[in-house]
Amino acid sequence: MKRGRLRRGNRLAILTMVGVGIVAVILVGAIGDPTSSVSGIVVDESGVPVAGAVVREQTKAESTTTAGDGAFTLGGLVPGAEIVVTAWKESYYPGGVTVTPPAEDVKITIVLHPAEDNLDYVWYTSMPDPDVPVGCGHCMVAFPQWVENAHGLAGINARFFSMYNGTDITGTLAMGDGYKDDFPGTAGNCANCHAPVAAANAPFTADMNELTGVAAEGVACEYCHKIADVYLDPATGLPYDNAPGAISYVLNRPPQDTHMFYGPFDDVMRRVSYLKLEKQSQFCAACHQFSFWGTPIYESFAEWLESPYADEGIHCQACHMAPTGVEYFVYPENGGLIRDSDSIASHLQPGAADVDLLQNTVEMTLAVEPSDDGAVIAAIAITNVNAGHHVPTDYPGRQMILVVTAVDENDEPLPLSDGPTLPDWCGDQGGLPGVAYAKVLKDAATGESPVVNYWKQTSIESDNRIAAFATDRSTYRFETSPGTRHVTVSAVLLFRRLFQDLAEAKAWDMPDILMEEAQTSTPLGPAG
Repeated sequence: MKRGRLRRGNRLAILTMVGVGIVAVILVGAIGDPTSSVSGIVVDESGVPVAGAVVREQTKAESTTTAGDGAFTLGGLVPGAEIVVTAWKESYYPGGVTVTPPAEDVKITIVLHPAEDNLDYVWYTSMPDPDVPVGCGHCMVAFPQWVENAHGLAGINARFFSMYNGTDITGTLAMGDGYKDDFPGTAGNCANCHAPVAAANAPFTADMNELTGVAAEGVACEYCHKIADVYLDPATGLPYDNAPGAISYVLNRPPQDTHMFYGPFDDVMRRVSYLKLEKQSQFCAACHQFSFWGTPIYESFAEWLESPYADEGIHCQACHMAPTGVEYFVYPENGGLIRDSDSIASHLQPGAADVDLLQNTVEMTLAVEPSDDGAVIAAIAITNVNAGHHVPTDYPGRQMILVVTAVDENDEPLPLSDGPTLPDWCGDQGGLPGVAYAKVLKDAATGESPVVNYWKQTSIESDNRIAAFATDRSTYRFETSPGTRHVTVSAVLLFRRLFQDLAEAKAWDMPDILMEEAQTSTPLGPAG
């Protein structure tokens, strides 16, 4: 067998099959095969070689790392097509050059970014203000997502203020159960998470009722993108006790004439440096893990840390910032580059109010069978299949309420003779067959429970929430009457944001969300 020479360009292999008399021309490649490379060196602004810098074609996943002398070779590139090759290293802004592969002796310069926090920094608004051209609202896909989510609304959330000030949701009717009622004349530490711009320099005195300007933008875009690190206890991996939110975040606010942001990409040559932490659950820890008076209240980070999700490297962002198919994070008309859509994190950040998220969190099974003595036994299993933390989690007013009912062929309800029933604090569902899943707090002074006034001393009276991948099972026995021929058992799992009596007092108009439902019928005898 003789092989023709493989030529560059057309890359035609001429294969002559001697003895058969057949000559075949086979196209084994085409112009544009990724076989070229770019090589060169990465240096700092003084011309000193930089070792350990990440070099890539901008927007592409493949990368290489510079050697000890700053040298690099980046292969797998399309020859003849102009590209941007970028370089980045921790503590530097990314830099880059435009080249046409193949290319050699390429020099990329990267510059150190500011590294000391400027306490006098003046924050930029996230809104599309024409006088603030660097505001996120002008060109970021994330802006319309953030401005309507719980983080963007944290500084104006009426439900929050009803708890902070002890009013109903309108703010006009004083009805107690508020931080300001119990600790008048103090600000508390709520702003550390709900308004971190205000709390950045005043973590113990920032009053939520006095927010103005950017501080009223809640968890503002610029705040998160100025976070350089999180203080965590190396012994536990958790934030330190009594250090919620802004207290545990390390900020990098630059001199006022300089721009500095952190982001999830290492190839953005526009005032941004890469921060791996933004893709990790630890980034969320300071506001989703803290105690009051020694009682753990918000625990979703610790719950994640103890779950299989942490072992497998599945972080909070996987569910709460899941990509939505968008291929750019800056609108293309404003210079945005097309990227792999799986690399673009959404800022919708769904949570406790998101129906789709809640209905994709647990699975419920219902099995029904008659007993030998004419009763009906219903067995229910609820499994946390998709939450990397307990369900429900964080705010201790949240509950999942399982309601089980049984009826005969005439839709007459059957009495429960054995099995759990719902507590009175379930409101309309109190006393019905079922299980309520919640962390129930008890006021240390009054003994009242359940309460959500964790700004006072409370203890955990009970906690039966369902951990990641765990299953809760409950069984119910319903009695039938003589002659009953058919029984139908129904189960619904509801999510409720706040205990019903308190929600009604504060005028929280938040309907229950149906998470799961099931229905099964069983015959008890021959049809008449």
